[in-house]
Amino acid sequence: MSTTQSDRLRGLVEPLVAAKDLDLEEIEVSRAGRRGLLRIVVDSDEGVELDVCAELSRAISEKLDETDAMGEGEYVLEVSSPGADRPLTEHRHYVRATGRLVKLQLAEEGDLVARVLAVDEDGLDLEVPGVKGRKPTARRVAFADIAKARVEIEFNRKDKKEEEA
Repeated sequence: MSTTQSDRLRGLVEPLVAAKDLDLEEIEVSRAGRRGLLRIVVDSDEGVELDVCAELSRAISEKLDETDAMGEGEYVLEVSSPGADRPLTEHRHYVRATGRLVKLQLAEEGDLVARVLAVDEDGLDLEVPGVKGRKPTARRVAFADIAKARVEIEFNRKDKKEEEA
């Protein structure tokens, strides 16, 4: 996708996304056979419901139909929330991962799996699970020391609503 097309699409889509109180995470244009594929990924602190994605998809489709931003050919529009395996790359991603288990690839030390307790401008306060009956330990990691990060899927994790009940 050319930079000008990307910028133009971002300019068209961002106000519609913001109107739904969502963050525009990604715009990707690719080819799917003879058709174009426009994939738009949105997120929010509360997550994104399917109905909101459908409403946003209709609004974006209408806006794109008014312009030639996607060119003359056919295209498929996908509006979705980020998958569970999305890398954590922005400060807001780490904030949204508070309370979750994350796998960090540290620049100097290798991998670390820990629960995010708090996030500030400089880094993360973590709880590293204890091994073989030992108690968990606290650890601080600066953003500058993180090469990659991703949320770990927990099948037995209690939801915040369950913990409050």
